[in-house]
Amino acid sequence: MALQGTEKSFMIAEAVAEETSIPLFGVSAVLSLLEDGGTVPFIARYRKEATGGLDEVAIAEIRDSARRLEALEKHRTAVIASCSEQGVLSESLERSLRGARTMAELEDLYLPHKPKRRTRAIAAREKGLAPLAVYIMKQEISVGSGKARLSDEAARFVSPEAGVNTVEEALSGARDIIAESVAEHAAARGRMRCLFERNAVIYASAPRKAPKDDSGKFSDYLGTETGIRNATSHRVLALFRGERDGFLSLKIEPCEEAAVGMLRSLFIKANQDGEKSAQVDAALRDSYKRLLRPSMETEQRARLKDLADEEAIRVFAKNLRSLLMASPYGGKRLLAIDPGFKSGCKVAVLDERGSLLHHETIYPHPPQARPEEAGRVIARLASEYRIRAAAVGNGTAGRETKAWLGGLGLPIEIAFVSENGASVYSASGCARAEFPDLDLTVRGAVSIGRRLQDPLAELVKIDPKAIGVGQYQHDVDQKKLKAALDSVVSSCVNQVGIDANSASRELLGYVSGLNAALAANIVKYRAENGAFRSREDFRKVPRMGPKAFEQSAGFMRISDGLNPLDASAVHPENYGVVYRMAKDIGCTAADLMRDADLRAKIAPENYPDVGKATMSDILSELAKPGRDPRSAFEAFSFDDRVRAISDLKPGMTLPGIVTNVTAFGAFVDIGVHRDALLHRSSVKPADMKRMAPGSRLLAEVTEVDEARGRISISPAKTGG
Repeated sequence: MALQGTEKSFMIAEAVAEETSIPLFGVSAVLSLLEDGGTVPFIARYRKEATGGLDEVAIAEIRDSARRLEALEKHRTAVIASCSEQGVLSESLERSLRGARTMAELEDLYLPHKPKRRTRAIAAREKGLAPLAVYIMKQEISVGSGKARLSDEAARFVSPEAGVNTVEEALSGARDIIAESVAEHAAARGRMRCLFERNAVIYASAPRKAPKDDSGKFSDYLGTETGIRNATSHRVLALFRGERDGFLSLKIEPCEEAAVGMLRSLFIKANQDGEKSAQVDAALRDSYKRLLRPSMETEQRARLKDLADEEAIRVFAKNLRSLLMASPYGGKRLLAIDPGFKSGCKVAVLDERGSLLHHETIYPHPPQARPEEAGRVIARLASEYRIRAAAVGNGTAGRETKAWLGGLGLPIEIAFVSENGASVYSASGCARAEFPDLDLTVRGAVSIGRRLQDPLAELVKIDPKAIGVGQYQHDVDQKKLKAALDSVVSSCVNQVGIDANSASRELLGYVSGLNAALAANIVKYRAENGAFRSREDFRKVPRMGPKAFEQSAGFMRISDGLNPLDASAVHPENYGVVYRMAKDIGCTAADLMRDADLRAKIAPENYPDVGKATMSDILSELAKPGRDPRSAFEAFSFDDRVRAISDLKPGMTLPGIVTNVTAFGAFVDIGVHRDALLHRSSVKPADMKRMAPGSRLLAEVTEVDEARGRISISPAKTGG
């Protein structure tokens, strides 16, 4: 069995290498490391020698490809076992089953032998009509003086006892058998599948009893024909949503005559008997309409949905990564303001680590309008708490609050912060646990401030779907969406690294090798024993075994700890290498981290037991311990001329910040409480590819539809 397992693993590795075009040695190493409990971030960061330097994208591709192939092998084993139990597993069938490269090909081969509900063909076979079907399918021309007519041959199968009362009933039953045989013919299904994938069209019409479409969202799709080869992800998801909600009726098929013609080319013989071929032709048309077309349409619906989901999830994941990797303002004291008119502005004072120091409500705007009093409160808080910046939510009253705050003349930087998902956090369990006695709006203000300090650390507390940077995220496969988004969050958290003494339970849960239970144990240990002083202290956390420590230690940093290396991304398994280097040039590890001249004396060739990639990473970390890969923070400001959509005029050039990117373009906040659409047709493909939430640009207003709240923009002809 061990040999069989090894052979199977090698076969999977070979197939993955072929499918992904990644070298076999790298694929084998990744699969082995994954099987040993390695995580994608850990393998990418600390096992470069083994994999040949494969990055997270390649490692995830290998993992996903292996999972698909393992699922195929598992199903293949089940199919072969089923055929064997039925006594239909011939050598040729087994050879074909073992040679199937896709799930569809495997299912096509299995279909004739797959247990099924009672069909018309089964009933016809029970009536003894199978020989007649075979006779007709041969389409042989009768020779000699005793040339038999088809009706005479069919008359031999008339048997009231068997339920066949007429010649036409016999022929009809035979056609049913032929129709099912054609629908289950592997080659026919394969060619029909290709025809659908190349030439099928999605026809959208109105159902008989459609609800009233007050929004008009689906009216544009009525009467449309969309070739599936060119169907975009967002259009497919919109069509399927319209059908699901009862506004549309969809049909997916190629030209019927082309489909039937393809079947004729397979089953109508060149030298044939006209009567028999006419029966076969009728059976082919019935097979297509009743069996093949519905089956292929179901397949294509599933395929289109999978492709559309994949693209939508890819776009969502890309957008999420951009948001999570947004520039942090850093650990500075600040005011966080959740703006509002009637209910006032909730103000929270946060310290360098995001802890709440003070909160109150001010009323700088109508209807309560006490701007002087509000100004005195802000000035007092700024002085008392040595405030460096103010984070203002970009929702209702955001522009007005930012303008009012700027007019106070205080020496603080003012930044707009997206409120997307802040209300979700405010009502979440982690927010209630941290601030059980605070109002939801105060919790929201705290979240806004923390987002400015460190977007990644705060946004991980929110379900990624609530952040609002996807398209049709509620229509896609939710299990796949969650897996993809969790993978993105994990990748970002581990790429940046976390402060082990301040990270929240939610943030710790995404660290390589950890889970929710271990994250909770770390927080509890910290609370009971004080701050971690060394990475070795992690081993004292309950349930932190050797594998969890290995996978997580390099991503958890300790500032001001006992060992300066604990503040870097150097893995504890490589501390010995650093100590050897320091000893060889007569200094300490701390000296190496402080002095570039000392690091220049290190000769990597003197450490042949250390891989080149590992050595390069170690030296980079010694130069910039625990460096943050995110870009430096830059404040952003809207044009003061515009506050509302009514202020816009075509031709205006305005600064904007991208809030969401979809398959058809980008939505851009230009400061009027309504995002403008930058359609992809107006942007160079390379520029569109680089665009992500948080991207900044100079845009020209091209169209304003105030009644419908729609704004169209294009990249400005000059400037950014």
